[in-house]
Amino acid sequence: MTHNVLVVDDEPKLCDLLASALSQSGIQVFTAGNGLHALKVLEAEDIDLVISDWRMPGMDGPQLLAEIKSRYPHLPVIVMTAYSTVKNAVQSMRNGAFDYIAKPFDIDELDITVSKALQFRDILKDNQRMRAELDEHQQIDSLIGDSPSFRRVLHAIDSVRESNATILLTGESGTGKEMVARAIHKHGNRADKPFIAVNCAAIPEGLLESEMFGHRKGAFTGAVADRVGRFMQADKGTLFLDEIGEMPLALQAKILRALQERVIEPVGDPRERKVDVRVIAATNKNLLEAVANKEFREDLYYRLNVFPIPLPALRERVEDIAPLARHFAHTLGATAGKRITGFSAEALQAMANYSWPGNIRELQNCVERATIVASAAVIEEDDLPAYLFASRSADSGVLVAEGSVPADLEAALAQVEKSYILAALAQSNGVQAAAAQLIGISERSFWYRLKKLGIHVDKIVR
Repeated sequence: MTHNVLVVDDEPKLCDLLASALSQSGIQVFTAGNGLHALKVLEAEDIDLVISDWRMPGMDGPQLLAEIKSRYPHLPVIVMTAYSTVKNAVQSMRNGAFDYIAKPFDIDELDITVSKALQFRDILKDNQRMRAELDEHQQIDSLIGDSPSFRRVLHAIDSVRESNATILLTGESGTGKEMVARAIHKHGNRADKPFIAVNCAAIPEGLLESEMFGHRKGAFTGAVADRVGRFMQADKGTLFLDEIGEMPLALQAKILRALQERVIEPVGDPRERKVDVRVIAATNKNLLEAVANKEFREDLYYRLNVFPIPLPALRERVEDIAPLARHFAHTLGATAGKRITGFSAEALQAMANYSWPGNIRELQNCVERATIVASAAVIEEDDLPAYLFASRSADSGVLVAEGSVPADLEAALAQVEKSYILAALAQSNGVQAAAAQLIGISERSFWYRLKKLGIHVDKIVR
């Protein structure tokens, strides 16, 4: 790989000497007689390393270093200085220089220092390239689908991504609200700033204010040190408030003030802190109903609902099931060390017939299980989890009941009951308490039905 190095010195002979020495290593050398000229070269050429003198007329070495760190923060700079001013070189390293060499310098020492700096530059470039490829890959992954309902989501993302408007993502659990929030952030004007996600339902109510706004040491029992809250962590970036509908009313007023006035007040600290945060909120609740029931502040609702984006359930975008399933099979198969090339027509039809109450999250779990049990490169209908077909059997049983009398009523009812329990377990990832809540029965009743129907539950049902 050919590297480009810029040598900056007001002594032309020294520039020529360095150019001659470095070119023997296959390096393309550019020269500049002062700092202003160096900045023009940097604008015109793809430079991998700058070697700059400390003392120069006009813009000197420290000023040039500051400009380079401001404009090109990942570009390494080596400072040249006389032995008598080594302390200045040490200061320059504190200000961001990669290294320094003292005049008069040894050519071998120069080669070693330059080689290290260029290796450092190559590593940074590789990391930036891989990070860009990964970000692009992740965004493509999170936005798979070409159904009319999902195209409307993509259009909304494209419309709002460059603005700073507050966004409210709504939709059932598992529809990909956090993926959409991350896509908006990555494709927006704050992409190089933090993305901080907070699940408002997962944090105990007593700790939520401290989590959001931070606290001072000694503000309450257990506050043994200052804590920076999520708003400050997301400063200049994006704050994603997931399950905003679960936020306690007392805290909603403080969130409203933070959105309106762009200031926060850490617990135990009367001083206000300004924040510049783009907020994306998400909920699977009907917030208007929550407002009517006095469970959610009306003023906060309208402050959040500046740009609403409703996300469709998977059953409303059936044509996207196949491409999503293929994507999951490809990525999850690779993780499991298996090469999955696709699905049989029967398997795809079975997935299209299922209602997917857990949406994309449930589809991913289903495909992950299928990739584990599949014995061939193509996932067959038999590789899919049984609950997909239990749901279908229950539906057909209801139809029979409407048209005729079932031969065994108890068996038909048991099949319907089993299908709902299996679907709830799949949606809750095998968490029995959550599955019981989904179908509206007590945990004790749920456990009784598992035993009665002979359903064995591992930690996670795929």
